[in-house]
Amino acid sequence: MAEPAPVVLISEAEVAERVEALAGLIAPRIDDETVAVCLLTGGLWFCSDLMRALARQGRFVRFDALWLASYRDERVSTGRCEVRADLQRPLVGRKALIVDDVFDTGLSLSEAVRLVRDAGASEVLTAVFARKPWPTPRAMEPEFVAWEAPARYLVGYGMDSAGAFRGLPYVGALD
Repeated sequence: MAEPAPVVLISEAEVAERVEALAGLIAPRIDDETVAVCLLTGGLWFCSDLMRALARQGRFVRFDALWLASYRDERVSTGRCEVRADLQRPLVGRKALIVDDVFDTGLSLSEAVRLVRDAGASEVLTAVFARKPWPTPRAMEPEFVAWEAPARYLVGYGMDSAGAFRGLPYVGALD
């Protein structure tokens, strides 16, 4: 049985505006040697848009990715983070900007920060498209947030439901 169509929470145009505004905040904090570390798979849409927006700001960052899994195809985190693919680019002495789609439990972002620091980054910054409210304090908070999201099940713009809806150009909710 197919899932119902998502309710649009933030339009494609508003997504683009928020990414552009966030790039304006990030650009002064990084340089062209900075490595953008995309958290796969969900962060790919936001990271590619953010890298283009940073280029329009005159920042031509490097690209790398980490593939971490804590949700699999479920709606609830497993509580542990599995590294499925590690970094490919050297980070020693460079700034790193970790980019992810949604900040929910904070588990994936915290693990990514640890891995990037262990790889020798001189400074680690974090950017997420959406930050969801959480009932208890999280171990860390991202430096850059494009959108304060509601406590709903989000899909689109990289966020999925068992792999579905990632490619939507807007952010919607299924609940």
